[in-house]
Order: sequence, then structure tokens, then C-alpha cells
Amino acid sequence: GQVKCICIDPPYNTGNEGWVYNDNVNSPIMREWLGKVVGKEAEDLSRHDKWLCMMYPRLALLKEFLHKDEGIIFVCIDDNEFARLRVLMDEIFGPTNWLASLTRRAMHTVRNSSKDFNLNTDYVLVYARNKAWLGEVRDRYIRVPMDKSGDYPFDDHDGKGPYKLDPLDARNYYTPYEYTFANGVVWAAPPGRYPAYSQETLAEKDAAGEIVFTGKAPKAKRHLRNVQEGRPPDALLSPEDVGFNSDGTTLLRRMIGGGKFSQPKPVELIKYLLTMIRDPNAIVLDSFAGSGTTGHAVMQRNQEDGGNRRFILIEMEPNIAVDVTAQRIKVAVDGYNYVDERGRVNHVAGLGGGFRYCTLGLTLFDAEGRICPEISFDALARFVFFRETGAPLPETVRWSPLLGVHHGIAVYLLYNGILRDKSPDGGNALTRRTLAELPPHDGPKVIYGTSCRIGTERLRRESVTFRHIPLALRVE
Repeated sequence: GQVKCICIDPPYNTGNEGWVYNDNVNSPIMREWLGKVVGKEAEDLSRHDKWLCMMYPRLALLKEFLHKDEGIIFVCIDDNEFARLRVLMDEIFGPTNWLASLTRRAMHTVRNSSKDFNLNTDYVLVYARNKAWLGEVRDRYIRVPMDKSGDYPFDDHDGKGPYKLDPLDARNYYTPYEYTFANGVVWAAPPGRYPAYSQETLAEKDAAGEIVFTGKAPKAKRHLRNVQEGRPPDALLSPEDVGFNSDGTTLLRRMIGGGKFSQPKPVELIKYLLTMIRDPNAIVLDSFAGSGTTGHAVMQRNQEDGGNRRFILIEMEPNIAVDVTAQRIKVAVDGYNYVDERGRVNHVAGLGGGFRYCTLGLTLFDAEGRICPEISFDALARFVFFRETGAPLPETVRWSPLLGVHHGIAVYLLYNGILRDKSPDGGNALTRRTLAELPPHDGPKVIYGTSCRIGTERLRRESVTFRHIPLALRVE
């Protein structure tokens, strides 16, 4: 996989509302389970099973998308399914690839109606695709920035920069020993304490002039330039870093209006998670896109640090995808105005960039690997042109074997009798006759068809590259 970061916020299975995930799967058992509405716990004692059946194939597929060495997945969840999700993630990703269970305060208000505890927290489960390899680059991939101002108050102006002083002893580290410094001072860790450095390291610091003899005991210099650029992220997330759910609701209302999507995650949360992925060119995937918070967070991070991250957002509900997800991303790109609580009009500048909106078509191949007979010329033409060029076709596809020209290269498709001949040796095969009937193009040509009956030399003279259907269309 090429995706280095996956952030998902799946439905929380609260039992307060129904939701349907009618998956296109081959197993009749899976279709029966996944196509049902999950009801309240008292109404349906198997609703947790259904939720897990909905999640299992998605998580298994997401694992395949993750980069085999550098991939990390973040899954937002609440108390209703936290325990079951942890077991499920252990099964799919392996318990050794668990990195953390982050806890955040989701609401800043107190619910006085709570019968027992005020449950105002939710969680983010963090797993690596390959924690063993990730450990070698931990400092590059799962560290968060920290403010070092004021932490290093000393500077000898010797070119080494600011530093602070660390004690030479610790609560439990190296075996006790006695050390004599070059100036004759004899040092040993006080009772109940241990040396913080080995004798070899302490000797190196002494020789380099990194020991300061002030006060009751000598101390070692720690220069800022030698400190890693971040600290390990805390498992308890601070609201100052990640915001509350109400922040996500307020922002979405300002951008596209209220009432269109409930409980969007705050953009600050996703931005914070993205700081743990240090690759500024990473691909970020969200397969439960919802309000589009992940895409918005990626664009904000790019603007802040000059990165070139790309995002892929997937949303199953068409109305949400069009009216919420895509609309929010468009507004984030272009900028927007909103009226604050005091009635003042405020303007938020656009983040720039852009995005491509795609819809998922019919399954291209059948179980035997052939093109499904239900696939129309229009649908296959869009896939072929995008696969060849990386660019979409116009909204209306003309009835012609010439799909379009991209960077001077013409792309042709011989399929479904486009040349009015469906015989085995007819219009779907590249022959001398069909080549002569193709719309002309003065330049290189790529032709997709079921077979080719023209020799290599003739293809070279005609500047033709032939691609076989369906072999050339399979995605490995």
C-alpha cells in the first residue's frame, strides 16, 4: 500500500439511531448481516455482532492500503465499542502493532442527567502496519512538536547554542560507581540514587567541557541542538491541542450551515494526529469521510508547514458526500464568510488547492476475471481514460472509439461494438480494417481492445501501443 496515514471515525453504534451498510459482498451470510439496520440494545441483542461484521472487512481492506513499513491508522471510537474494537484491531493488525489508546475529552459540558458517571470522553486507537520497522524511525514518524522556549536558559556563546543543566544522578539507572573529574573533584551518586550516565559517557562529557561545577554537585550540559525535534505524544490528549466536539460543530455550521451533519470531529484533533506522520508528502485516507474534517485538516497542515499531503475521502451516503463532504472541502478551498455571536461578519481566507469528486461505478470484473456484461461503453471508457492518463473524461462521453487526447497521446477503446461490429474478429479487435476506421490522430496512439492482429512493425510505424482488455485493466 501507498497510504501512510488512515484516519477514520466510524459510526459509534450508540443504539440511538439506525444505520445501514449494505455492502456488495459475495458471502450470503455477510449480505444478510451487513444489510440490516442496527437497533437499540434492548431491541436487538446482536447489534454488536453486526457492528463488528460491518467493521471487519473494512479494516482488513484498509490494512492492505497502508504502507507496509510506515503506515499508521487512527480509529476514533467511544465506550460502546472500544473494547470490541481493540480486540478486532489486534486480530487484524496484530497486538504487537498496537501503539496507543489515546483518550480525549469530547465535551466540555457536564450532563446532569447522567445516572452514573458523566461519560464525556472518547478514544483514538492507534496501530502501525509494522511496528517493528516503525521503531527504527520512531523519531521521524510519531513525535509531536514541543515548545522549548525558556527550557534552555544558558549559553556560553561558543557556537554550541543554548543549554540547560541536568543532574548526574537518577532514581534508577547505572550501577553505582565513583568518578574523579579532570579537575580533581570526586563524585558519586547520593544515597538512594544512581548514576545517570555510564562511566564512559561521563568521561567523554568531562573531556569535552560539558560538566559544570556549580552549587553542591556537578551537572551536565544538555544542548538544545542535540535534543530530538519533538517529544513522544501523550496518550491523554489535551483539549488545548485537539479541541472539543462542539468546536467541530461550530466550524461546520460556519462553513456550510447547521443541521446537515451531527457530531463532526474538530479539525484540531485530526491536525494533531497528522503531526505524528512526519512525511510532508503522505497520502491520508478517510473511508468514513462524513463532514470532511480529515480533508480540511490535511489542507490546513499543508498551508502551515508547506507540505504536499494528499487526501482520499470516501463517503457512502450520496447526500452527505455531495451536500456536506464535498461542499465543506470546496468552501475550505475557496474561503468563506460567517457571522459570529456578536453579529460581526468575519472572512476566512481559502486554503487554495483543489480536489476531484468521483463516484464508484459497477464492479468491473466478474469472478472469472472478465469484463462484466453489465458494463457499458460509457463506464468502461471513463475507467480506461483515467487509468491511462490520470485525468477524467468530460461529463458526457461521445459515442466514438477515440476517447480523447492527453498530452498529445490519443486514447482509443474498442468495446461493445463501438464500430458497429460485435463479431469475434470484428470491432473489438484491432485489425487492419478497424485501424483504418478509427478517427485519425497525428501522433502517438494507445488502443485498448480484446485482441490485436497487426504485426509489431506495423504498430511501430503507426505509432500505436496496444493494450489488451481485460489484462491491461487489472489493478494489482
